[in-house]
Amino acid sequence: MSKRNKLVLALAGLSMMATTACTVEPGENTQRGALTGALIGGITGILTNDNKMRGAITGAAIGATAGGAIGYSLDKQAAELQSSLGSAATVTNTGDRLIVSMSQDILFATDSASLQPSIQTELRSVATSLYDYPASTVQVIGHTDNVGDASYNYDLSQRRANAVTDALISNGVAATRLQSLGRGEDQPVASNLTAEGRAQNRRVEIVILPDA
Repeated sequence: MSKRNKLVLALAGLSMMATTACTVEPGENTQRGALTGALIGGITGILTNDNKMRGAITGAAIGATAGGAIGYSLDKQAAELQSSLGSAATVTNTGDRLIVSMSQDILFATDSASLQPSIQTELRSVATSLYDYPASTVQVIGHTDNVGDASYNYDLSQRRANAVTDALISNGVAATRLQSLGRGEDQPVASNLTAEGRAQNRRVEIVILPDA
């Protein structure tokens, strides 16, 4: 068997071992993170180590540990956030980030960028989660439906994103971790042809990006 084939087989075997040898109770994203980390680490080890086989083994092991840890942390944080936020938000774990989506209809009055007093408890819960899981950066992204002038919608989405960002900062999240962005009507998640679709498009997303 050629050296190249041996390396490929070794890397594949290590990746499988990485996903089954986790000491935590892994969810799907924990397993995916371990596998991805093992593959990336193994390839890096091959490229940077004179002993290719040893580099693959070492790199895969290190990568699996790091990738699995990130995946497990995302699974755990997502479950805690959804439990604390309940119906006020949906929490989506994509495997490499968390997206906390909150309807603008519960965050703000129509045409307003002033947060409703009733949502403050939920925003404190998000801030607490970010404090408890400090190894991430956060994007706060405002979205609107397509009713009205596009430039007005963009400005409104930015002001609403700023308001949520300010609330997180006031509840202890470091400003250096946060980026506030307005997207206006440019990134709908549903059809703007129905009232239900427009309601889904009016939202603020808090995107949690774990540090590599």
